[in-house]
Amino acid sequence: MIKDDVLKSFDKKNVLITGGTGLIGREIAKMLCDAGANVRIVSLDKVIVDPRADHVIGDLTDFRFCKDATSGMDFVLQVAGIKGSIEVTKTKPASFFVPLIMMNTNLLEAVRLNKVQKAVYTSSIGAYASAEDFSEDQNADGPPMDMFPGWAKRMGELQVQAYKIQYGMENIAIVRPSNVYGPGDNFDPKNAMVIPTLMSRIMNKEDPVVIWGDGSAVRDFAYSRDVAEGTVLALHHGTRGSFVNLGAGEGYTIKQLVETLRSFLDFNYQFDTTKPAGFPRRVMNIDRAREWIDYNPTTSLREGLELTWKWFSANRDEYLRKQNYFAESDAPKS
Repeated sequence: MIKDDVLKSFDKKNVLITGGTGLIGREIAKMLCDAGANVRIVSLDKVIVDPRADHVIGDLTDFRFCKDATSGMDFVLQVAGIKGSIEVTKTKPASFFVPLIMMNTNLLEAVRLNKVQKAVYTSSIGAYASAEDFSEDQNADGPPMDMFPGWAKRMGELQVQAYKIQYGMENIAIVRPSNVYGPGDNFDPKNAMVIPTLMSRIMNKEDPVVIWGDGSAVRDFAYSRDVAEGTVLALHHGTRGSFVNLGAGEGYTIKQLVETLRSFLDFNYQFDTTKPAGFPRRVMNIDRAREWIDYNPTTSLREGLELTWKWFSANRDEYLRKQNYFAESDAPKS
């Protein structure tokens, strides 16, 4: 939970949330609308997530649009991004790399030119070099594990550092979320991540649900509301010229994930051990975020999965109204 004094600091402030229709952005929007902020959401998705916010459809790869959107804003949260499965990361790297580079460059430069009081840039666990455990003072060497999207996120971080060196700007915080899930996730069966993919297959009554590997791979699954709180806290407190991890701070095996789903849903499953299980372990250390920004994720895996399933059951087709970065006919857009 965020303390009341932090939330009160947003009362009557003008706040821009890019990617505000995504799973993190929509939670931020609700939180800040509740706090009395004047919220503007920018997205290419034809989705309304909170009637109290001003929803603007706009392309962050257009610098003029970014400059206009950030004009008069007290705070900017750059949460816009592109989320997809490992397969589309490998086969369609330009669909990640090009628009991410463009939107980050434009938005951060607009923040600088319009003298926005505070901003937060959302990076990713994928910006880390490959490892089993991730802490901010380690894993600095080597290419990012999510090659093209990881490099794009690192370039955004480097841009923030360049502004700090040249302009003395200390007002842009950086967060690196882990594997985020929750309401508003990408449930497109062609390119969804593990949790929405499993839920889609369960919803479609596959019997059994076949899962690659032996279920031993460990991942850090962070619920979107917790990560949204961490992002707001980073904006408020700052990240001291560096970045903080936003994860659950706890690892779960894929088998634990599946069994947790089975604890409230009725389905059969089996593991296909002839298929790869993926990297054995990827878990974030969140000690710095706890100390620096008072980050305290409280949502259990079961509670988060139940809330996500409830939302998905009522919004199965929302992904059809969202920007599809991977359709062959689409030009890169934000």
